[in-house]
Amino acid sequence: MGELGRKFRQQMVLRGFAEATKESYEGAMVDLVRSYGGVSPDLLSCGQVRDHMERLITERHLAWSTVNVRACAFRFFYGQVLGRGDTFSLPPRGRPRTRPTVLDRESVRLVLSAHRNIKYRALLAMVYGSGLRVGEACRLKPGDIESAPDRMLVRVEQGKGHKDRYTLLSRGALALLRDYWRRCRPDGWLFFGADRGEPMSVKTAQYAYWSACRKAGISRERAHGIHTLRHSFATHLMEDGVALPVIQRLLGHGSLKTTSVYCHVSRAHLLGVRSPADTLVASL
Repeated sequence: MGELGRKFRQQMVLRGFAEATKESYEGAMVDLVRSYGGVSPDLLSCGQVRDHMERLITERHLAWSTVNVRACAFRFFYGQVLGRGDTFSLPPRGRPRTRPTVLDRESVRLVLSAHRNIKYRALLAMVYGSGLRVGEACRLKPGDIESAPDRMLVRVEQGKGHKDRYTLLSRGALALLRDYWRRCRPDGWLFFGADRGEPMSVKTAQYAYWSACRKAGISRERAHGIHTLRHSFATHLMEDGVALPVIQRLLGHGSLKTTSVYCHVSRAHLLGVRSPADTLVASL
């Protein structure tokens, strides 16, 4: 988009958007421009943008969450870069509430032990053992690991919402990290990419997870994405009796309501709970 693209990126930097958000917004604008044969986006009307959004839903069948991100990108571009104000808007639409996918503990063990590549094994162990988002795991630095026996914590800098937090460091993950350290000697980034000066990409981390699931015999329908390891971390903590506010802090959730979704997938909360009908039947 030339000069418009430069202004778009500049405005996102000034607003402090995360890298993933900037990539998503730029991708949304590129797709919009391509759909109209390369016409500059400032020449497109609100109706044309809405038509594009409709095609995303009715023809390409993109998930509503994906379409919603694109809507946010368009509102930001036309409102903040072009200054059109309220000339472009979309009616709000609620997203369907779905339960997070969770792997049982034996399946997690198989996934974590599937790789021979020590860097991938250590990465996946950190995602599960500390309940990290994949981007948080990829951006870890050696100094973020506090392995003193009386600490055993991981510092997450500038996680979602630009928040810092501490979460757990598992002993199993620490053992893998020490083995990985001896072999690879990471310096700037704990999990470096093809270029040691850059962190591992989220795409590479996702590939490592898919590869581990395939080797462990876990189908994609069960495995979903690497975020499943974070969901499993939270659910397994809940099954172990850890209080919901503690899990909230470990995950870095801003609202307890977000964390409470794991109540619906934790079987432990159903064990020992009797239906009131049992009492009635017993008295008959």
